[in-house]
Amino acid sequence: MDLHFTFYFTALALFLSLVFLFITKWKNSQTPSKLRKLPPGPKQLPIIGHLHLLSLLPHRDFKELAKTYGPLMHLKLGETSAIVISSPEIAREALRTQDPTFAARSGTMSTEILWYDHTDMAFSPYNDYWRQMRKICVLELLSSKQVKSFASIRSDEVLKLIRSIKSSAGKPINLTEKIFSSTSSITARAAFGKICKDKDTGKTNLRSE
Repeated sequence: MDLHFTFYFTALALFLSLVFLFITKWKNSQTPSKLRKLPPGPKQLPIIGHLHLLSLLPHRDFKELAKTYGPLMHLKLGETSAIVISSPEIAREALRTQDPTFAARSGTMSTEILWYDHTDMAFSPYNDYWRQMRKICVLELLSSKQVKSFASIRSDEVLKLIRSIKSSAGKPINLTEKIFSSTSSITARAAFGKICKDKDTGKTNLRSE
């Protein structure tokens, strides 16, 4: 029984891998040749691409790879293509001179589902809709008047943070955790007028402050 299960599982895994590779090859064949002209990069493995070349310190790996493939190289991170720039001059050209060309973000299925077909400002393509969203955000949410209106909330939460640190009486504290908690409280009070009652336990109950 176990032998048969192992055999069928292995056969199914090989079949799915072949189907996946076939679909990938077919999608690449449908892409015009002009769009497939990419910068140089190391040889990739099926499915994982170049992920095997990256460690827990990817910026150092990019530096070493750039010595071989140049300051502009192409890497495949799983099924996602990435262009890695290691030169300040090329980065300035991409992020400043050619900024509108590279401003759009590539969408994924998860962001399309979670953010209603990329209608939010964070993942919306760079177009007239995104510019209108940015204008509304700047004028209605991030204007000087709106920022000043929440000054009392910020002062109150910062005072609570200071008191919490002073009350530790020389004992070790997790400052990162306290700052994160304070920031969360400021955001919740500004957005909802309340803060999470059990924020440290992961619950989302709100209580008036």
